[in-house]
Amino acid sequence: MRRAIFPGTFDPFTVGHYSVVKRALTFMDEIVIGIGINENKKTYFPIEKRVEMICQLYKDNPQIKVASYNCLTLDFAQSVDAKFIVRGIRTVNDFEYEETIADINRQLAGIETILLFTEPQLTCVSSTIVRELLQYNKDVSCFVPHGMGI
Repeated sequence: MRRAIFPGTFDPFTVGHYSVVKRALTFMDEIVIGIGINENKKTYFPIEKRVEMICQLYKDNPQIKVASYNCLTLDFAQSVDAKFIVRGIRTVNDFEYEETIADINRQLAGIETILLFTEPQLTCVSSTIVRELLQYNKDVSCFVPHGMGI
């Protein structure tokens, strides 16, 4: 089985990452979306709400599982028996950074990293922007996947 993880602390709920997960499913059997728990990172939604939102978004797709983790990404990948890590990237700088991390992951754990650019119209949209707009009660429906329920 070709299983991959899609790790992050909050990113998976933005539409750019939704498109990355959808494309990754065209060549993966299963994707485990990992919600990283970082006690020191300020997030708009508590972990329980993020997990609930992402589960709701993918509820009709049995190829996608959702889990939270509080460890290194490589340890999480190994705990769910994933041989691949899927990463969404928006810019060339993201690509260069992720490519370096991919080499480290391959050397340390033999886990391959798949780097997928977000769709061009979404490259400037980040979770940080979405959270800030939410804080000011702005409509963010164009930035989140249909059915997210924000």
